[in-house]
Amino acid sequence: MNLIYHTPLDATAQLAHGLSEPQPLAMADRVRFSEIDALHHVNNVAYMSWFERMRIRYMQEWGISGYNSAKDPRIVIRSGTIHYRQEMVLDEDYIATCGCTAWRNSSFSLKQQVWSGGTLRTTFDCVIVLLQPDGSGKYPIPDPVKSRFAAVDGAQEES
Repeated sequence: MNLIYHTPLDATAQLAHGLSEPQPLAMADRVRFSEIDALHHVNNVAYMSWFERMRIRYMQEWGISGYNSAKDPRIVIRSGTIHYRQEMVLDEDYIATCGCTAWRNSSFSLKQQVWSGGTLRTTFDCVIVLLQPDGSGKYPIPDPVKSRFAAVDGAQEES
């Protein structure tokens, strides 16, 4: 099966390219020369850029933010933990993923991964907080987004 870049991959494509289980959002790309460091492997900051691109797409696709409206919430990473598991090199194909694991009233937890060659290479787990557009207070997660978290991501509401 050919790997299609920059397009959400369905569950069949994800499994065919080595993910252990399908993720709510997964897209493929290839390591670029500009992402390589002096040791000839992917620079740590490149992984963060990959995760950021996936989060932005996730926020758009799930209806959280269009990143073009004064009415959209401010999206803040409250905390995050990254685990580098195995290095990556130039021209390696990879699949970056994103999905919600749990939510509260105005915050939610995301699990992000990078897979290459059937191997989990790095993970980033973070807590996202939604704030009012002017930063004045919390922004409640809309009910349709909560429903999508549950139905598509398999996430649970936390109390």
